[in-house]
Amino acid sequence: MSYVTYIGLLAAFLTSMAFFPQVVKAFKSKHTKDISLIMILMQFTGLVCWLVYGLLISDIPLIASNIMAVTLALILLLLKIKHG
Repeated sequence: MSYVTYIGLLAAFLTSMAFFPQVVKAFKSKHTKDISLIMILMQFTGLVCWLVYGLLISDIPLIASNIMAVTLALILLLLKIKHG
């Protein structure tokens, strides 16, 4: 892999993992009232589209980042549905 791919993977990891602190906080507190359901749905839908796009063009950083981000967004969405 080239250094460009490594930069892409690092960027993918950091931006995807930005969801992680929010997921942990929501999981621990069971409080999601202040998180917008529409925002989560829009973000989740966009991430799924990016994942499909990455798969179609076989772009490893796009695929890797969006697998992580879709997973975390889905967890946050489920927590939002469960805890309102």
